[in-house]
Amino acid sequence: MTKKILLSGVKPTGRPHLGNYFGAMKQWLDMQNDYQCMFFLADYHALNFIQNGKELKQEIFDLVLDYLAIGLDPQKSLIYKQSDIPEHTELTWIFDTITTMPYLERAHAYKDAMANKKEINVGTFNYPMLMAADILMYDADVVPVGADQKQHVEYARDTAEKFNRIFSEIFKLPEAKILESVATVPGTDGRKMSKSYGNTIPLFASSAEIEKSVMSIVTDSSGDRPENVYAIHKLLRSDIDSLYEENKGKYKILKEALIEDLKKFIAPLREKREQLAEDKEYVLDVLKEGGKRAKARAEKKMDVVREAIGVKLY
Repeated sequence: MTKKILLSGVKPTGRPHLGNYFGAMKQWLDMQNDYQCMFFLADYHALNFIQNGKELKQEIFDLVLDYLAIGLDPQKSLIYKQSDIPEHTELTWIFDTITTMPYLERAHAYKDAMANKKEINVGTFNYPMLMAADILMYDADVVPVGADQKQHVEYARDTAEKFNRIFSEIFKLPEAKILESVATVPGTDGRKMSKSYGNTIPLFASSAEIEKSVMSIVTDSSGDRPENVYAIHKLLRSDIDSLYEENKGKYKILKEALIEDLKKFIAPLREKREQLAEDKEYVLDVLKEGGKRAKARAEKKMDVVREAIGVKLY
């Protein structure tokens, strides 16, 4: 039986953190043998945040290193960058023509920006359509997302249904896959771990960074255990309840235990990433080959789309 297609991507907009890993990346590793996996670098999405060519180039290269360092295997998974496949933006425009502004105004990112009285660029307003194109281009069956990102897949499903109804039954409706137990990882301040909140523990952190981050985790002195520390710690090992029971109220000891476990978990990842960084040609070849293979799929899909909308005459 043909394996189902799993697709996901990350914006190259900064260092990955534990929330990225346990909320999404770990799922990818677990699924490489069970699905046809496609993992892309969402560099066009990143333009909403980074508008400096030199900086974006470095961020893209760093993210490929991250993908490979955590264990994504180019022999099992297709790794590519969004901008290598211009069909993504072509399909986005086609989706734009059947999408209304009130519908896009429902997007969480847009509503958050409005609530914070930010000046919103068209890319931020329109990103759900580019995301829909990213997903629907490859007939993805499964899209692993955090619980708070389910709307991304809902937008893709709605867009597929609308296109299929207007033109022809071309697009598959993807399903969101959420691993509830790690859907949201708390940051050092207790909120969801996020780069925008500045509350992250970097996935490839140095020992000093780990110590500083953990010691800064906000704790509530009214309980027997520091809940934010515990929530992160239980992601690393399953046998921690006895540790926390034996050290009720001893927050410093529990933070030190988390530091040691984080060091054991992160050190091999960091070392592998450093080794990969020394072979830049190999890293770029992975990206180039992935781009070629993804583009071949996208070209076939867009031929069908162009025929359906009536622009293919020869």
